[in-house]
Amino acid sequence: MSLLTYTFESQYLNQNTQVNIILPDKPRGITPNDFFGSGKKYKVLWLLHGTYGDYSDWIRRTNIELYATEMNLVVVMPSALNSNYSNWNDYMLGYAMFDYLTEELMPLVYGWLPVSDKREDNFIAGLSMGGRGTIKYAVNHPEKFAGAAVLSAVPMDLETMCVGNPCPMLNLEDERTRTTLINAGGVEAFKNSNENVWRILDEKAGTGELPKLMFACGEQDALLYPLYLKFKKHAEEIGLDAYFFARPGYRHEWRFWDLSIQEALRYFGLDENGGNPF
Repeated sequence: MSLLTYTFESQYLNQNTQVNIILPDKPRGITPNDFFGSGKKYKVLWLLHGTYGDYSDWIRRTNIELYATEMNLVVVMPSALNSNYSNWNDYMLGYAMFDYLTEELMPLVYGWLPVSDKREDNFIAGLSMGGRGTIKYAVNHPEKFAGAAVLSAVPMDLETMCVGNPCPMLNLEDERTRTTLINAGGVEAFKNSNENVWRILDEKAGTGELPKLMFACGEQDALLYPLYLKFKKHAEEIGLDAYFFARPGYRHEWRFWDLSIQEALRYFGLDENGGNPF
């Protein structure tokens, strides 16, 4: 495979940003003119990093390049700071991360690279914070993705976690939760926004509108696994068609994310593509 690292000034992020893109490499025995001029459009995985990470995480800490090679797959890995893949209008000049992916990066990739823009050829996945971003994109833009894999993250039930006025969650030591709710305009605004994935899943479960969904969690992920089990039970109650993947012995760690991204690619059916010979 070929690895493209691209730095550019983003209109939506109001700053320079970086993206890593894994592209199919030219097989031996095919001329450059035949390969690069073929007009072929490849399937693509939009792969999101977690908190404290950036565009380089998946390349440095997993074998995603190997898996992409085996499956003849383009993989796009953006940087997102610690944005929770949300729009932050009050951050400096504004940092519209949620809009950036769909309104800027996707058109850039479709327009400049040999990547298919068809829904059936687009997939999204992410770990931890990137998992929260993944499910947010999947439920708010189901027309763009055929599959979504949420690794070590689950939707948050604000109705049961935020009872009372003011909301007790605003008094928690979890600064991210407080800041997220404030950024949304308060608890009620959050509940009615695109951030409230729990509500949107309730509304869209069983409609056939959503992409294929996968939720993965290590059973030794002490903080997340109980929430994962709660959400799995809720998903069954509302008739959400989703695949749940849990494994013992794994925590909130890269060993699990390397394992679960392989499972996600199989679940999406991308392992049937076949890679280029070398």
